[in-house]
Amino acid sequence: MNLIHTASLLPEAWQSTVLAGIGTAAVKVLRMDGRSLPPEAHATAEVLVVVEGRLELSVDGVELSVSPGELCRVPAGAVHAVRPGSVGTLLIVEVEKLKLRSTSV
Repeated sequence: MNLIHTASLLPEAWQSTVLAGIGTAAVKVLRMDGRSLPPEAHATAEVLVVVEGRLELSVDGVELSVSPGELCRVPAGAVHAVRPGSVGTLLIVEVEKLKLRSTSV
């Protein structure tokens, strides 16, 4: 699968699509277009891998620049925001929340 081509076919930037699932993790790809995004936090950790381009990110107030071939791990609960200038293709590996099964005794 060509990640850059797949991301280029997405109708909107910053709208990811799930490529595969591995256990409880979802592997996603998206296209970055230079815009910033507001801060957010997730209950689970995620890994962001820059395939091509550059990701400008703030994680818990620390500004990072992630280059092609590099990854950034965003810990669970960390407030993070995309800064202006993030362009290219981003691969995301995100653990989805586990659903507890009810058991009868």
